[in-house]
Amino acid sequence: MTFTTLIDAQTLAGRLADPAFALVDCRFALDDEAWGEQAYRTGHIPGAIYAHLDRDLSGIKSGRNGRHPLPSVEALTRTLGRFGIDSDIQVVAYDQDAGMYASRLWWLLRWMGHQAVAVLDGGFAKWASDGHPAVSGEESRAPRAFLGAPRAELVSNVADVAALVHKDGWRLVDARAPERFRGETETIDRVAGHIPGAVNHFFKRNLAEDATFLPPAALRQGLRETLGDVAADHIVCYCGSGVTACHNLLALEHAELAGAKLYAGSWSEWSSDPERPVEPRASADGGTS
Repeated sequence: MTFTTLIDAQTLAGRLADPAFALVDCRFALDDEAWGEQAYRTGHIPGAIYAHLDRDLSGIKSGRNGRHPLPSVEALTRTLGRFGIDSDIQVVAYDQDAGMYASRLWWLLRWMGHQAVAVLDGGFAKWASDGHPAVSGEESRAPRAFLGAPRAELVSNVADVAALVHKDGWRLVDARAPERFRGETETIDRVAGHIPGAVNHFFKRNLAEDATFLPPAALRQGLRETLGDVAADHIVCYCGSGVTACHNLLALEHAELAGAKLYAGSWSEWSSDPERPVEPRASADGGTS
């Protein structure tokens, strides 16, 4: 059986000895970039290797391309091969709980044409609370030759997004917290607000109280409340830097609404150019209107 969206802890526990499974620990904290790797060394799922959001799952920052730009195809191919992934491998990505970082690796593999990748539902927290084992230290996998090619239909760049502002039949979807979307607060990027015409679907709306994903029918209902009847392949997801947007993309896929795109540069790229329009509009006294 191939897992393409989510896998639960009990199912994964039964496959730990399967050489066709590759586990990747994606734990991370935006306010402490060393935390995830330290947590991995303290305790991780047996057999898992560690992927760092900045070093492994992002590209080189220019100051204008966002906080977590996509890695180059060449760099990502090398990384995935170093992780011991090829076309025969089922990948399981996990993070601390909600899947916001693991979904970035999920999306990157899908973008490169690798369908056999799933996120551990509830992450390491659910794994541990269910009583499954953990080990300390570092692990590695024998490298493999990863062969893949990017799927252009899954991405939108900043020019594409600019052309979609207020375009009928399309929907820009912002995954950030509502107060950031509304421009009431901004603690990370230089400008508050959102891309004109976007709608807000906070990624945590996809989750139950225990940080596992809602069932597909509930996800579909919540997403449709935000998106209306727009076709899935006319949806472009973004967030602050192209990370939690992948959570919405995973939710869409799990809800059987496949085909949406990622704007990887997201708000951190869009807001880096003062010529690009922003909502709500800044007023003369520094507030918003």
